Order: sequence, then structure tokens, then C-alpha cells
Amino acid sequence: MDRSIQFTPAERSLIQETHFFQTKAIISRKVKQILEQLHVALKEELFTVSLLAPEGVDTTIGQFVKGEHLHDFPYQYLDLPKYFSQDEKFTFRSLFWWGHHFVFALILEGPHLDRYTRNLLSSYDRLADQGLYILMAPTLWEWEKRPELLLEIRKDNREAVEAALAIRPFLKIHRFIPFESPIFEKGGLVAEGIKTFRLMSDIVANEGITHHPMRR
Repeated sequence: MDRSIQFTPAERSLIQETHFFQTKAIISRKVKQILEQLHVALKEELFTVSLLAPEGVDTTIGQFVKGEHLHDFPYQYLDLPKYFSQDEKFTFRSLFWWGHHFVFALILEGPHLDRYTRNLLSSYDRLADQGLYILMAPTLWEWEKRPELLLEIRKDNREAVEAALAIRPFLKIHRFIPFESPIFEKGGLVAEGIKTFRLMSDIVANEGITHHPMRR
């Protein structure tokens, strides 16, 4: 059966638009440059910390990924450090998600999970009220900032955090940077990424809590 597919006036106007895609290309290049600078800074940072990580974890090369369809929106991300297997995951992801936000996330799964949980609770006062959220979804691969999916780490809800950690089969900690943040205007994403990694590194420290001198 011949079914006529028609375009609305708004759709016809949009498909004639060229400025958006030219601007999108410029933005995409800027995001790639930010991720490349963050790669250099994280690689340097990783020389200063001792991580409780899987054998063979990548702390130098990392992975850059670009796509168009994360819930139908374009994205770019960097994974460093990085380790993925069927049963074990260890990575710090820096993700730009068009139309949503920039997010830094620590992704952890595997035999060291209990130790990571203990480290988090040992450094709770330092981590609390820093804009960190525990993912409560049944999958690691959820990136939306929705209240029903997240539990914020705050000083006034430690009991709720402890209860959640006790039953989580994996641990994923987010720190979201909204696009309206002054960080974007001032060009501070790389510094913010290092700040976030240092904050989260206590969770994966090999021996106790790691404190970093303030640099950059």
C-alpha cells in the first residue's frame, strides 16, 4: 500500500536550516578539544594516586567515543582510567550529552565493590554536599538527571546512602555540570574534571584516603 509521507511546515523549515549544523560542528570540535585536554590532565593526575583497580586497567590511552543516538541526542565522551570486562568495570567517564548536560561519572563493578563502599563511607564527610549522586537505576548505562534515578550524597542523609550501598550490585557516582553553569562560559571544564576526579579518587584509593594538594 502506498502511504504518503508528508513533512510539516516546521519540518520543511528545519531541513533547510544550515546555520545550526555549522554551529554544531564548531561545538563538537570544542568538546573534542576539551576532552583531549582532560585526557592529558587526567593522565598526569593518575601518576599521583594509588588505585585499587583491576589488573590491566588502562591509565594512559583511554578511549574517545562520539555518537548521535544517546536517547536520540548526540554525545561525546572520554573514558580514563578505563577497564571493562563482563564482570568487572572501572572507569572515570567525562560525557558531553547534547541537550542535557556534561557529567563526570565513576563506574565501578566487580570483586572490589565492598572495599569501594567502605572507602566511600570512610570519606563520607568530604564527599557529602559536593554535588555527587549515586545512580539507583537497575543499569549502569543511565545518564539522565531524574530524581527517581539518583540519590545525592549529603550530610543529612547518610543512613539512606548506607542502606542504598548495601544492596547495590554496582556503584556509579555522577557529578552533573548544567550547560547554564558559568563553568562553560569561563572555560573551566578541564579543571572541574580534575577536581571531580580527585574528589572521587578517595573511593578507589588503594590504601585509605588520598588527599591531593591543590594545584592548577
